[in-house]
Parts: sequence; structure tokens; C-alpha cells
Amino acid sequence: MKRKDESETMKEDESIASICPKTRNNHSANESEISKKIEENMEFGGILGTAFNIVALPALVLFLNLMCNGQSCKFGQFPIFYNGWSYFFDWDAVFIFFSWVSFQAFLALLPVGKIRYGLPLKDGTRLKYRCNGFISLCLSLAAFMCAIHNDLPIDIVYNKLFQIMVTALVFSYLMSLFLYIKALSMPSSKLAPGGNTGYAIYDFFMGHELNPKMGNLDLKFFCEMRPGLIGWVMINLCMVVKSFKDNVGPSPAHLLVTIFQGLYVFDALWFEDAILTTMDITHDGFGFMLCFGDLVWVPFLYTLQGKYLMNYIHDTPLLILIGISIVNCIGYLIFRLSNSQKNQFRQDPKHPSVAHLESIPTAGKKRLLVSGWWGMCRKPNYLGDIIMSICWSLTCGFGSIIPYFYPIYFIILLVHREKRDSMQCQKKYGLSWQKYCEKVKYRIFPYIY
Repeated sequence: MKRKDESETMKEDESIASICPKTRNNHSANESEISKKIEENMEFGGILGTAFNIVALPALVLFLNLMCNGQSCKFGQFPIFYNGWSYFFDWDAVFIFFSWVSFQAFLALLPVGKIRYGLPLKDGTRLKYRCNGFISLCLSLAAFMCAIHNDLPIDIVYNKLFQIMVTALVFSYLMSLFLYIKALSMPSSKLAPGGNTGYAIYDFFMGHELNPKMGNLDLKFFCEMRPGLIGWVMINLCMVVKSFKDNVGPSPAHLLVTIFQGLYVFDALWFEDAILTTMDITHDGFGFMLCFGDLVWVPFLYTLQGKYLMNYIHDTPLLILIGISIVNCIGYLIFRLSNSQKNQFRQDPKHPSVAHLESIPTAGKKRLLVSGWWGMCRKPNYLGDIIMSICWSLTCGFGSIIPYFYPIYFIILLVHREKRDSMQCQKKYGLSWQKYCEKVKYRIFPYIY
């Protein structure tokens, strides 16, 4: 489907072409060349690849959660569906999901927390963001504790987790469709660079509008950091509570992975404003890719380790758990220190903590770090992320491959993401980026890749 402003331009060109056949031929050739360039720059396998992902990614989430349940957690062993469609759909689950999203939206709109501005848009304006994610997390935890204190049935979240996931999946499809239709009436300046090809399926997946809003709520920023990310912590805690109710309590490994992942989310929300410079916010539109990823993929796949350890208790030796904890802390330090160094350099290159670092100037005002953490490899924060993801799965032992899906997928994701980012930087910085790549040779894994 072509955009309105583009179709109007085509009509004008056609009127000129009717007078001059040569112009018509040139127009057709130019249009063909433009379409070819658009298709060459498409990501995720282009139209066919994104169409496949729209079906395959949700199917994968359903498949893995069906495989890992109270009956078993191995490939090829589906649970017994005692109640037919009620295994997939439940009105209580619908209520829980929409209550949770509404509660997080309410917290996001509270006039508390710091105000930060995003990077300049095409028209030169900068969007204002209310960064109160950490406060929202703390209030969510307080509400969770109140629910426990008042003996509310917390375990219903685990008992209906699959139905809640199906509700979130259906909602992500409907919301993505709504956002795509809404974006059709938007001016080109409001559209996302990567989701503005004119091909409906591709733009639906990538996100047609860059920063869709509903009132004062920035939908992309909200979904990136709130319902799914905080929901990840809440689902983990619900499983810990259920372990106390059903068994003697969670195993040390189960508690450890809950703490690891909880601290990871705490860190993300404490440094919430750092996301404003990421590709998700600055380049990607808000379509099915991010909507599904935020609302379904994160909370219902990243909790597989906790789900596995709740149902299958492992007597992991204490020394091994200590070793895993030490490696996880090393990964976290790499992740946090490298991110902090980059953010500090972006905010104030003359700050004493980063003033000594070597950098390469670009055509604009930015400089590219080539020393410190960012001289070790181009994405040291990804390296720390990967180390932590492996540690979370190691707490599960080696009884099943399913809890290891997260680090396997995460490595593939970050390698692909680094390539996407590198392509964008090559276009943006040109020769400066080539010099940077010559100086910092390794992408993610020093001396390996």
C-alpha cells in the first residue's frame, strides 16, 4: 500500500508522462530502481521473511510454553488438554492481563520521576519522556506484597499463565493492526525510517509510525519498559510464591535465577533514560516486532528458567551456584560499566571519568570511542548481556534444553542486532566508521568475533 503523499506525487508524474512518453519511460525506470533499492535494504528476509516471522515467532512461544509445563519440560511431550479450548482461553486471564496493562499505564502517567528528551526527530523537535519506570517497579512490588499480606490468590497467575499469554498474543496482533491503520493517515515525517517502504506486511511487522501516542502515553516507550519487563519480575515472583504453597519452597537455584533476573530489570529501569538513544526508539517503528516482543516474548519466554526450576527441583551443589553467581556478577559489571562509560561520554566528553579516552571524530558533533571498554570490542555491553544469559540457564542444570533457549536465541539476536547497528552507523558516519572498525576489530567477543 502506497503512502498518501507518494501516491499524489505519482499522479502528478503520470499527468506529465501523458504529455511526454519519454518522461513516462524514465518514470517507470526510476520507480523500478527505487523499489529495487527498498527491497535491498529490507531486513529480516524482506516481505517473505517478515510474513514468516509474524506466524512463526508466536508459534514458537506457544510451542515452548506447551513443552515446558507441570507434566514435563522436554521437546515432543505436549500436555494433556483436559478442558479443550479453556486451556487456551479464559476470562479470568483476560481480566488479569488488561488489569495489569492498565495499572502500568496509570503508573506511567503519574506526574513523578525525571523528565528526559529524546534525540532530534526529522522535523528537529525532541519528544519529552517521563522516566518513572523504577518508581513503577517499586509500586508494583508494594502492590504485590499487599496482595500477599491480604491472602489474595497470587498463584492464579501461574495457574492461568498460558491463557494470559494467549490473551497477550491476541492483543499484540490487534494493537499492531490498529497502529498500522492509524499510521496510514500520518505525514511522512512521523513515519519510521525502517517501516516506511510502502509494503503493507513489511511495514506492519517493522512498525509504520515511529512514535505513536495515545493521549499523553507514548506507546512504544511504555511497552518497551513497563508491562512486559516489570511483568517478567512479577511472573517470577508468582512462581516463587506458588513454590512455597505447593512444595517446601523454591530451591536455591530457583531463588538465584529470580534474583539474577530481578536485578537485571531493576538495572534497566534505574537507567531507563538510556533507552532513548537505542535503535528501538530512534529508528524502529512501533509495529508487530516490538509490540509482540515487549508484551509476549519477554514476559513469557524469559521466565522459562523460573518455570522449569519451580516444577523440577535440582540439588545443585552450593559451590557450583557460587561459581555461577561470580560469573554472572562479572557479566553484569561488563554490561553496566560499559553502558555507563558510553552514556557518560555522550552526555559530557570532558568529564574526568572519560576525558582521557581516545575517540574518532565524525562529520557531525559525535565522536566514536575507541578505548576503555569500547576499545575492547564494539559491543562490550552485549558481551556482558550474553554472559548473564548463560548463567541464568546454568542454574537449571542439563536435564532439558528448553531453559537454554534464552541464551541461544539471545546470542543470535545480539549478533544480528550488532550487524543492523553497524549498517546504520556506516550510512551515518561513513569514513569515520571505517576508521573505527579498523581500530576496534572485534564486534562482540574479543579475539573471537
